[in-house]
Parts: sequence; structure tokens; C-alpha cells
Amino acid sequence: MTQRLNEFGQPIGEPVPGWTPRERPADVTLTGTWCRLEPLDAARHADDLHAAYRAAPDSRNWTYLAVGPFETVDEFRRYAEGAARSADPKHYAVIDLKTGRAVGTLALMRQDPANGVIEVGSVTFSPLLQQTPLSTEAQYLLMAYAFDTLGYRRYEWKCDSLNAPSRKAAQRLGFTYEGIFRQAVMYKGRTRDTAWFSIIDTEWASIKRAFAAWLMPENFDEEGRQRVSLAALRERA
Repeated sequence: MTQRLNEFGQPIGEPVPGWTPRERPADVTLTGTWCRLEPLDAARHADDLHAAYRAAPDSRNWTYLAVGPFETVDEFRRYAEGAARSADPKHYAVIDLKTGRAVGTLALMRQDPANGVIEVGSVTFSPLLQQTPLSTEAQYLLMAYAFDTLGYRRYEWKCDSLNAPSRKAAQRLGFTYEGIFRQAVMYKGRTRDTAWFSIIDTEWASIKRAFAAWLMPENFDEEGRQRVSLAALRERA
């Protein structure tokens, strides 16, 4: 592609004709094959979520989160009540369609409608959700909502640079690693270097096709194991 130059001979970015600010995430329900996302509601979801989180053998899943762990359901319910009132982050509960129970949450946050940038974060998946088709579909449903419905241009993932599982998950889902912001955050009394990842709108069509193919029931054997990986499907797409 030929680099665009302005009247001074300086290189400049491509134009974005007809751009208008995007809407912020709303109280929507997003339904897939394996799970449903719905706005977090403490009255409906707190008991299920706390029980799902307590199914973990220890509290290591909370190490890289800004909140938790929550020892009692009342403590968690108070947190969930505040999170449910928040517009940014906008939290959604992940509902297992087989059981009808909430098994995790995730959020759309750091919303920048003027520039079409949004981040998925506060990903708090219980053992009932981790490493299942539901966890991938939950990410896909929220991603599709941001790109296809709201029309955002850039979808971000950020995590503690020391959080190896989160970094691996981002790359599995199709995010591109962009680098480290040093000493970007302080949380739980410690410093954090933040790893940045993103997907942009021009990449979304092929990533979406890979998600759709991976989530098809025929991609899983009788034991629920994937036949073709998401990364392999993305390469084909």
C-alpha cells in the first residue's frame, strides 16, 4: 500500500470516512449454542456464581484480578451489587444453557466510543467454565457484539504481564500481542506491568469465521474434545 502524504510531504494515516461515535454497551442478552450472556444481576446470579467460584480447590484464580477472593456469599453479593450498577465496566454473567446457572462473568470496559475502542476485562471464569466450549463462546459472543452490533474498530485485552494463562488465552482467541506497559497499574499492594493485545475490525471477519467453525457441535468428539483447534481454523480462514 502506498503511504499517504499530506501537503507537507509527511506520512499520515488512512482516512475514516463517515465515522461517528459508537454506542456504549447496553443491557443485552446474547445467546449462543453453549451459553448465554446477560447483564449481571446480583439477585439472580450471586448465589450461583459464588458457588461456582468456590468449586475451585484454592484461590489462585483470583491472584491477577483486582478483586477477591470472596470467602462468603454475602461478601460476594455486595461486590456483585456494585458491579451490576456499573456502566463501565459493563459486566455480563455467563449462563450455562444446560444447567441454567451462572458460571462466570466478563465485562466490556475502558469504553472509548469516540474512537471506537473497547476492552474485554474482569474475566472471572469458574472451574465450571474454564477450558470448556462455553468459555470460548462467551468470549466470541461479546466480541461479536462489540464489532458487529456496536461497530467498534478496536477490541483490547490487557493483563498482568506475569499472568501466563491470560496471555496464552488472548493469543488463542486471535488477539495480537502489542507489548508491555511498564508499571502501568498498582493493585493488591503490588505493581503490575501490563501486557497489551488487540483485535481490529479488519481482522474480525476471518477471526469470526474461525470461531463459528470451532463452535460447531461436530467439532467435538463424544468426550467433548476438540477435533480441530481454533488456531488451525484461523489459519484456514
